[in-house]
Amino acid sequence: MRISCLQTNPKQTINDALKEALELANLAIKRKAEFLFLPEYCGGLISDGAQYYPPNEKEGNHIFLNEFKKFCYNNSIWCLIGSIAIQTESNKTFNRSYIINNHGKIISKYDKIHMFDISVNGEEHKESDTIEPGDKAVIADTKLGKIGHTICYDLRFPNLFRSLALNGAEIIVVPSAFTKKTGKAHWHILNRARAIENSAYIIAPCSVGSIQGGGNCFGHSLIIDPWGTVISDGGNERGIISSEIDITKVHLTRKQLPSLKHDKLFNH
Repeated sequence: MRISCLQTNPKQTINDALKEALELANLAIKRKAEFLFLPEYCGGLISDGAQYYPPNEKEGNHIFLNEFKKFCYNNSIWCLIGSIAIQTESNKTFNRSYIINNHGKIISKYDKIHMFDISVNGEEHKESDTIEPGDKAVIADTKLGKIGHTICYDLRFPNLFRSLALNGAEIIVVPSAFTKKTGKAHWHILNRARAIENSAYIIAPCSVGSIQGGGNCFGHSLIIDPWGTVISDGGNERGIISSEIDITKVHLTRKQLPSLKHDKLFNH
């Protein structure tokens, strides 16, 4: 099955984000994509120093979500919305990911569990100030295979990936707005490690460019096979990467290296 990652720029408004995402999505369809993967905060992102203030709406009224449901239906295509900001009953929002099928129906949703609260050489991020964390791991049955949800900073928590793989995930998605500073040091290494550890495809669409209010996204969207080989890398420019995904490679790798069956309990 042919997939495409859309490497978008962070946008200040939902409408601007939607316009860019649809432009790249249409281009991907012309290139024969059957499943689209968008980055974290693909519905817009604004910051104020360390705090995030993504443009948000209630789930039922969210124009980005509703328009992509229509898009998937009209084009008979699957899509991962990497994440959009969904209003909660408090003054915070959920950083929520969706998979939409080729009939325009939501088949799964996931709220980012691990909040990006860090301080690295003077660069600070405090996602938990404005974003409400989730508390549930999610796996979706799709035409492509069993997909486990994660978002961005979740990448640093291998126990989540292990749990997804042990519960049947053959592909794990990592939609991200990974920072340029940490991305240079860790993005490729961590994504390849998660693929190798779990004998799973990693599909990691990442936005690229500056964020209004502060911050810079790394880009380098990745498609990685179960052996840990980088099939495609989006580099540091807006655009699309594409690849064929063969889920039998997951089954073969897990047969040859059955480490998912070798976990042991141990004492401290």
